[in-house]
Amino acid sequence: MRRPDQSPSIVPREANQDTYLVLDDFGGRLGHAWRETNEEDADRETLIQDLMAEQYSLPARIVAFNTAEGWSRDVTMDIADELRTRLAEYDEIPASVQEFLKTASRAG
Repeated sequence: MRRPDQSPSIVPREANQDTYLVLDDFGGRLGHAWRETNEEDADRETLIQDLMAEQYSLPARIVAFNTAEGWSRDVTMDIADELRTRLAEYDEIPASVQEFLKTASRAG
């Protein structure tokens, strides 16, 4: 049982899954923050859909982890590459995604 002074675990209930988190840039004085997401919505496909639905201001970094397999890594370039290959599926490319792709290209 969790003590009241302990934070809840960030480990997904289904621990053997890849979980994706986004460091979002809110600009100016607001700066960067890791965005909260529902446990069920932290998968790769939902991340791609959320990016294309402008759910993020300006994604600065994306990390993935899998606690059951014991790894974590920066997947910013992987997601940018996947977005580039899937752009033809969308009628419009949100400005936040366009900027993310430019930023990711410079960082890589």
